[in-house]
Amino acid sequence: MVSVNAGAAWAKGLFPAVGSEGVTALRVGLAALILLAIVRPWRFGRPARADVGNLLVYGLMLGAMNLCIYRAFERIPLGIAVAIEVTGPLAVVVLSSRHARDFVWVVCAGVGLWLLLPVAGATQLDPAGIAYALAAAFCWAIYIVFGKRVSTLNSGQAVAWGLLAASVFAVPFGVAHAGMALFTPAMLAGGVAVALLSSALPYSLEMMALRRLPQRVFGILVSSGPAIAALAGFIWLGERLTSLQWLAIALVIVASGGAAATAGKPQAQELT
Repeated sequence: MVSVNAGAAWAKGLFPAVGSEGVTALRVGLAALILLAIVRPWRFGRPARADVGNLLVYGLMLGAMNLCIYRAFERIPLGIAVAIEVTGPLAVVVLSSRHARDFVWVVCAGVGLWLLLPVAGATQLDPAGIAYALAAAFCWAIYIVFGKRVSTLNSGQAVAWGLLAASVFAVPFGVAHAGMALFTPAMLAGGVAVALLSSALPYSLEMMALRRLPQRVFGILVSSGPAIAALAGFIWLGERLTSLQWLAIALVIVASGGAAATAGKPQAQELT
């Protein structure tokens, strides 16, 4: 979580040069090349037919999630965007729960989101930014489901093939938007930093975590994301949130961590 949010803050600084689409293309495309070169996933044999379909969906959601959340970062602060995005994993935890009491966390998250939405009258956030963050939340939820399905593969193999599929989806958007500006030495160097911090390292660690952790433990750890993102935005970008926005982020964190912690026994939470 620290790595991915530090990378997000670094990436936002590149938006004026090539836009969110260009930075997404650099992040996903370079991360795919790095992992393909290091892991060489073909060494582990051809994935089974069922795994190929799961890898394609996993990669598609990975690419779409990156594109949507970077578009959200262009319009709203990092901490707020991630607070909205993290409702995706929260939904996975709650929907896989068999305890009605866990749906109290939906109310908690709903209040937090309400405080962030323009309809609440308390913030001046860009509606398009909120919409992109919600789209990223949906993509993250599907990514977790299919990430669990492909976690039976070697972790590096799954992430490498997934990032390749993601780059096939995301890179054309970046090239169409930024053109040859993507390939200047300065942008490539910045892209490598973003790719390592925001994709290659955290996604590999996530895949290893998904193989070893029950879903609820993974959800508890992920719930810290909005706070880390808000701090990254403050430290690197000077983004200052209001007290009400911090309250909203805190409610989403409590909802996400609480749902993951109380969703039931660990073995009941494993995704199929």
